[in-house]
Amino acid sequence: MPLDPSFIGRTYPPTAPYEVGREKIREFAEAVGDTNPVYTDAEAAKALGHPDVIAPPTFPFLITYRAAGQVVNDPELGLDFSRVVHGDQRFSYTRPVRAGDRLTVTCSIESIKTLAGNDVLTVRGEVHDESGEPVVTAQMMLVARAAEEG
Repeated sequence: MPLDPSFIGRTYPPTAPYEVGREKIREFAEAVGDTNPVYTDAEAAKALGHPDVIAPPTFPFLITYRAAGQVVNDPELGLDFSRVVHGDQRFSYTRPVRAGDRLTVTCSIESIKTLAGNDVLTVRGEVHDESGEPVVTAQMMLVARAAEEG
């Protein structure tokens, strides 16, 4: 059964704060093979005007994907996660993620479409620091493949 488009605009509660650590940033940069020193060397980051090391651009996926679990696991939505593939990911930054940030994510359902029998769900994650200032907006497209007939 297709997802109910009346869920468009539904917003979920903010996540608990996630504290961004230098070591997590370093580990992530290594995992994605990015050797930019601003991710591992505080002095290199400060030389470019940052207060501490910053995270690679895709780092917020860690926390926004976890936050999107509220949407995926919403029993009222009825999404069959066993049929879901990750279709797209985008980030729009207000400022870089920094070591020491305490970030929360508020997710909302931005769109629901049915294409060729597949449900396409776009989830928006608004990431804020502990003062409430916006840091980054993540958009994640999830595709729930149509059930095979037979």
